[in-house]
Amino acid sequence: MTDPRPAVIYCRVSSRKQKTEGSGLESQESRCRDYAENKGYDVEAVFPDDITGAGDFMNRPGMVNLLRYLDAQKSRNYVVIFDDLKRFARDTEFHIKLRREFDKRGATIECLNFKFENSPEGRFIETILAAQGELERKQNGRQTIQKMQARMAAGYWCFHAPIGYRYARDKTHGKILIRDEPAASVIVEAFEGYASGRFQNQAEIKRFFEAHPGFPKGSSKYVTQQRVTEILTNPLYAGYFSKENWGFNMVQGQHEALISHATFQQVQDRRAGAAKAPARKDIHADFPLRGFISCGCCGAALTACWSKGRSKKYPYYLCDSKVCASYRKSIKRDRIEGDFEALLRRMQPAANLFALAFEMFRDLWDQRLAQVGEERRSLERQISQLERKSTQLLDRLIDTDSATLIKAYESRLEEMNAQKRFLGDQLAKIGVLQPGFKEIYRTAFDFLANPWKLWASERLEDKRAVLKLVFADRLHYDRGTGYRTAKTTLPFKALADFSNNESEMVPPHGLEPRTY
Repeated sequence: MTDPRPAVIYCRVSSRKQKTEGSGLESQESRCRDYAENKGYDVEAVFPDDITGAGDFMNRPGMVNLLRYLDAQKSRNYVVIFDDLKRFARDTEFHIKLRREFDKRGATIECLNFKFENSPEGRFIETILAAQGELERKQNGRQTIQKMQARMAAGYWCFHAPIGYRYARDKTHGKILIRDEPAASVIVEAFEGYASGRFQNQAEIKRFFEAHPGFPKGSSKYVTQQRVTEILTNPLYAGYFSKENWGFNMVQGQHEALISHATFQQVQDRRAGAAKAPARKDIHADFPLRGFISCGCCGAALTACWSKGRSKKYPYYLCDSKVCASYRKSIKRDRIEGDFEALLRRMQPAANLFALAFEMFRDLWDQRLAQVGEERRSLERQISQLERKSTQLLDRLIDTDSATLIKAYESRLEEMNAQKRFLGDQLAKIGVLQPGFKEIYRTAFDFLANPWKLWASERLEDKRAVLKLVFADRLHYDRGTGYRTAKTTLPFKALADFSNNESEMVPPHGLEPRTY
């Protein structure tokens, strides 16, 4: 009695979705095992694939592993079983190459619905069927691209959903992007923070993403700079999308925008501006003042560290400048940060002065409301003028045959469309019903009234925001006398000037002595 001939099975589906949602791989394997049992073969291994490989069998991990398996056991003549000829290769060139790879290894190919023959006629029919499979694959690919292009022309993004979005089924729109919380709110905060200057560079946004539990980071707790750049430059978050190789440039999408087009443009302008120095990697929540406090002796920035004692570690700030008289002379963290908190508490303005500033801002708010109507009419006029000019330019583009003029007209049309998008975004913001004065300025006035409250936050970015918003320059700290006079930003400087002003109003009779 002879031993059964060894065999292996190859199964393939075109996508991972078919693998997870269907039963293609299992059904193929089951049919191939039944075939091997009827033939008396001994199935030793099964090699599945869930990607197409774009026609090239060397791009399929399962096929590569199968060939390596045959190479490891060259003395045995295997039978390679396929469920269908299309699972072998759907490209004529790669079909022939794969045939040669199996021939070199002495393997026999058998298919459930096609009989491989080595005769000239059999090879010819095999080649024709492979070419037919290639034709079907390319036709399917063309139809898929045409359907995707039609969807994108209607304003629907058809590719992978970026972070902050997910796909959902809608009765009106079909498959459409919707907000994916909490990541969407994190993305919005990053865009608005970078546009307003809260985040000075992308390194700070990177740390913000890494520190936020609602931002997906995959198997790693770190976020790459490339991921940050992809997010900040993706117009999908502003309600638009582009795919230039298909002829789509800043098409307005049907999905909900997370940010305004103006905010997105501010971010692009900041990214295109002068390069910022990279943020320090050693700024840690244990020492929030590190890099912001200068030595009172030499002016160098104080560094910080944990010093090991007999039973535990102790936190210190110190000057690391070798030319300084205070070189490596440590200052307790509790002392330097306690003095800083006392400094912040002293910056709380008097109640009557704060009430006066509040009323001044209210007057400005009322004046601003009066200007809104005129601004809206001005924006509508500008948009109408741009639409009229765009129509005239489009007529010229249709009538001309000059390649140079066509290129110039298309460039000008794109500039005008970008300007219309910006003005339309501004008009939409004016048309939105804004909250009242107190709701708009509550956070700002709470901060001006007592900046120490924000400093008491556990978030490092909040503490760093206090330093940027309150102080115009580094604070100088002397080991003996404490903090020197601080240079504050304009709002706090103005409140301090009003508070310290000892002048009086001019009396009605003027400054000259009275005459009788």
